[in-house]
Amino acid sequence: MPAKSKAQQKAAGAALSAKRGETKVGDLQGASKQMYDSMSEDELEEYASTDLNGLPDRVEDDD
Repeated sequence: MPAKSKAQQKAAGAALSAKRGETKVGDLQGASKQMYDSMSEDELEEYASTDLNGLPDRVEDDD
């Protein structure tokens, strides 16, 4: 499933970087920390690789 917004794609990129050990997990905040805890590296890679063309900056949460 691709990212639905630029913010989601950016958060996935940060979480993926931490999963790979490129950045510190302690530096993650908010959505990126939740993504790190709940998603696999493959899922994060799919979100992070989403093309940004046509994506909104943010989408409202459905919760």
